[in-house]
Amino acid sequence: MSEFEQSGHVQLPWAYGAPPLIAQLRASPEDFRVEEILGYDADGKGEHLLLWVEKRGANTDWVARELAKFAGVPPVAVGYAGMKDRHAVTRQTFSVQLAGKPDPDWSLLPHPEVKVLAAKRHSRKLKRGALRGNRFILVLRGVQGDREAADRVLAQIAARGVPNYFGEQRFGREGGNVAQARAMFAGRRVERDKRSMLLSAARSQIFNNVLAARVDRGAWDTPLEGEIWSLAGSRSWFGPEPFTEVLAERLARADIHPSGPLWGQGEPPTVSEAGALEREVAAASSDLVAGLAAARMDQERRPLRLIPQGLNWRWLDQDALELVFELPAGAYATVVVRELAQV
Repeated sequence: MSEFEQSGHVQLPWAYGAPPLIAQLRASPEDFRVEEILGYDADGKGEHLLLWVEKRGANTDWVARELAKFAGVPPVAVGYAGMKDRHAVTRQTFSVQLAGKPDPDWSLLPHPEVKVLAAKRHSRKLKRGALRGNRFILVLRGVQGDREAADRVLAQIAARGVPNYFGEQRFGREGGNVAQARAMFAGRRVERDKRSMLLSAARSQIFNNVLAARVDRGAWDTPLEGEIWSLAGSRSWFGPEPFTEVLAERLARADIHPSGPLWGQGEPPTVSEAGALEREVAAASSDLVAGLAAARMDQERRPLRLIPQGLNWRWLDQDALELVFELPAGAYATVVVRELAQV
């Protein structure tokens, strides 16, 4: 078992040293606001209805089921691009396939915690992962610590970014998803939909372990020999190849990022120093490696570096700090906050 494995989210190494603040996050759902950035608009025609929905303290799956029930369609007729935090106020798009049905009067939806803010026809069902990113407005309460040091860390985050860890949400309550994945790999039967979640947790654990080792080496935002590069804004990657001035310039303007493994069958494409590190770290979780290979997961890559876009902050009073930023799909706001504050 890796030294970082099951050690808890806050014990993964920090990029800028121990956080200068202690604070409370999610004192109320209004202190954690998320707005989905879909990246395209409804086309105005078709049998699907795109709904712009605000929810407070509600689970995305539950909202999808309630929308289906209210519209009189099966749950499979409702789509959404991504899960959103439950303990938050979030805005996101859902699609509802009406197939000849008239548009329901969404103002009559019998749930005060769910509001349909807009509805427009669209030709296709909304699929998972089909979003550009999310915009966050977070408020830290009860802040204690060095405000000047916090401002310096925030300036570093804006310039360099943070390690792109998977957030603790990926690992379930008290990190239990990894233990359940181990049990599944050892032969325990699990439901089909849960199997996907446990496979993701196992891959995320290995990725976090590799990233933690590179943070310890100071090489999470700089390349190692044999690096594989992730192309910003896509799932594409390339390499290994010699580190040239062209690559250095692309790295500096965040067009590319060093990457880490989303483990699967076969060997990762990294070689030399980067490859040796990944194989050494993965070997400490050999049961997860074997289980992912047996499940025929493909070797994929994820950026090691996460740069929040449009990062702004302001002190609302002596013990309240507001943060505003955008992240690409699949990134976690909590891994930005953890560099600043223990929450």
